[in-house]
Amino acid sequence: MSNDLTASRRRLLKASLGALALGGATSGQALAAVSSAADRARAFGLAKVGLERMGGSVKHRDLVGLADFSSPSKNPRFHLLDMQSGQMRSLLVAHGRGSDPSHTGWVKSFSNAFGSAASSEGAYVTGDYYVGKHGRSMRLQGMDPGNSNAMARAIVVHGAWYVSPQMAKERGVLGRSEGCFAFAENDLPQVLERLGPGRLLLAGKF
Repeated sequence: MSNDLTASRRRLLKASLGALALGGATSGQALAAVSSAADRARAFGLAKVGLERMGGSVKHRDLVGLADFSSPSKNPRFHLLDMQSGQMRSLLVAHGRGSDPSHTGWVKSFSNAFGSAASSEGAYVTGDYYVGKHGRSMRLQGMDPGNSNAMARAIVVHGAWYVSPQMAKERGVLGRSEGCFAFAENDLPQVLERLGPGRLLLAGKF
């Protein structure tokens, strides 16, 4: 195990209120642009630490979702981490407009407040499927002080027309959600199928 990964785990375990941000522990390269074995190992290291911290709260531990909001929205920054095979799939995901009021494509801040329309950081446990105004979607239970209102705020996983490779290419930014994890409509089925209820989803600036 690399010294960087060990240090990252130590900081995660000691972080106040269970925060999952690593701050200066990064190498300056967002996980959405993973290009080395060390960066890949670090992504899985974050997932493993999250699973250890959540313990029995996570029923299924075979796959973890990791949303790295240190990267701009035009980059594939949501990572589906297969904990058994070591494979990783990266997808586009939108953040909340309250986290990026000027629509720069970058998350400026997180919020757990009602009416903030912002993304929240922390660990989530995926919940039941349902059909709502965005079609088939999945509920999320926030497990940290920074996202404890997720269920009441209706922060969920859903598809959205404003998330697509074409939009990222043409506009340089995706559209923004109300704080939900919004995916391209073509990507949503695999996210719902692979992530599914009872699994861990981590969100923050890693």
